[in-house]
Amino acid sequence: MNVIDITLDNAQQYVIDESFKRPVLVDFWADWCGPCKTLMPLLEKLADEYSGEFLLARINADEQQMLASQFQVRSLPTVMLIKDGQPLDGFTGAQSEVQVRQMLEQHLPKAWERDLQQAQAMLEAGQYGEALPVLQRVYEESGRNPQIACMVAHAQVELNRLEEAETTLSNVKLADQDTLYEQVKAKIELKKQAAKTPEIESLEQALEADPDNLETRYKLAVQYNQEGYQKPALELLIEVLRKDLGYADGAARKTLTDIIAALGKGDPLAIEYQRKLFTLLY
Repeated sequence: MNVIDITLDNAQQYVIDESFKRPVLVDFWADWCGPCKTLMPLLEKLADEYSGEFLLARINADEQQMLASQFQVRSLPTVMLIKDGQPLDGFTGAQSEVQVRQMLEQHLPKAWERDLQQAQAMLEAGQYGEALPVLQRVYEESGRNPQIACMVAHAQVELNRLEEAETTLSNVKLADQDTLYEQVKAKIELKKQAAKTPEIESLEQALEADPDNLETRYKLAVQYNQEGYQKPALELLIEVLRKDLGYADGAARKTLTDIIAALGKGDPLAIEYQRKLFTLLY
């Protein structure tokens, strides 16, 4: 519901109580008021456009004189924005669409703020893979908010994308390194300490001793991927393909494309290595 007519019977529910859930734009009008007839269609249009982000509450000041008196309405049209039971903003007289939009945008949540709420719910539900691309988009749209950077890094840690998490945290300035930052940083260190299986350590040592061994490089990539460390796995596979595009009858290329597919089309890591593969192929 985006628009409602208010009477004494429903004023408490839809003007006061509703304002604790979302802003309520109260429009006092009357049949004899010319500017009211110009303003009301504009407000109704905006209420539909914003799709429930605020409730337009229309009050006929002639029929609801007690309500008009309670809100100390002196002239028509009078518009008030109510939030948490209190008038937050408003105006009297006719206003242009641009002016009304400017007032609303000062108080309504931005698109990225709504997306952030959804991403937070995903994090709480343990849906880190679904939350990460949303958080990465919100991070950019918010102007690289440091709190959101920590949330991005948190999701990356849970997905074992530790290098990316460290890169994300490196963008947080010293003044913004709060408790959340320290918690995520500590999680990275703990994950690193527990990360390497004996198989991975053995293969890393073998690769260090013989850096040109494609078989060792490929096996290490497979182990990295099995432990959830997709970026180092992808990087090793790209290095193998740079040396031999058809290595192991195409096994390296298939493993790389399988990892990219598992990450999902919108994942920045998937996009990065899809481009690298495309460059090698063409």
